[in-house]
Amino acid sequence: MAELVYRPVIGFALTLFKAWDLKIDCKGSENIPRSGGAVLVSNHISYLDFIFDGLAAHPQKRLVRFMAKESVFRHRISGPLMRGMKHIPVDRKQGEAAYARALDSLRSGEIVGVFPEATISPSFTLKTFKSGAARLAQEAGVPLIPMAVWGTQRLWTKGRPRNFGRSHTPITIRVGEAMEAARDAHIGALTQRLRERVQELLEAAQRSYPVRPKGNDDTWWVPAHLGGTAPTPEQVQAAEAG
Repeated sequence: MAELVYRPVIGFALTLFKAWDLKIDCKGSENIPRSGGAVLVSNHISYLDFIFDGLAAHPQKRLVRFMAKESVFRHRISGPLMRGMKHIPVDRKQGEAAYARALDSLRSGEIVGVFPEATISPSFTLKTFKSGAARLAQEAGVPLIPMAVWGTQRLWTKGRPRNFGRSHTPITIRVGEAMEAARDAHIGALTQRLRERVQELLEAAQRSYPVRPKGNDDTWWVPAHLGGTAPTPEQVQAAEAG
């Protein structure tokens, strides 16, 4: 079936990123299979993560169908684009339909993108992973592809103004080797191994990130455990509970 929306959107995004002079460093794209279904699993620190995760599959000539919250599909601008790119809307109160659609996509040989943290992490550290990604891969009989992005939070994240100017911002992407989702694997253990692998890739991306904060007022995008002023996971949890 012709991709009348997705491929033009990729072309537009690449042109835009060039105009912004983003420094994109992507390694590991060869781990994304050239054919067949797979579940692509990423950390989530920015509203733009799905774009960069999708770009990581571009060298393999693959298009990723991302699972995203249903409200994005109701927006007058993003809605038609998301539907045109055949992404999968998720109603968190009734997730069965989204799960079934994702399963059908995987069985038909598509790559489905999942953010198992469900929401953006304001601490820029990994939150607890929900088990949906592992269950999808296990039930569809496809591999899990772990990956991590870093630097995207500097462009647009929760609670911060957008930075869509010519920012020269580095974006680091790391894609790991495929993980088998064996039918007899315990789903909790599989989800934990997946989270550990994404954590390893996130740390690798952070280590190779080429810039550091310019001063005390530029430390907001760095996690507290790395010396930054982003809220700690405990502070985020307390704020969400309150």
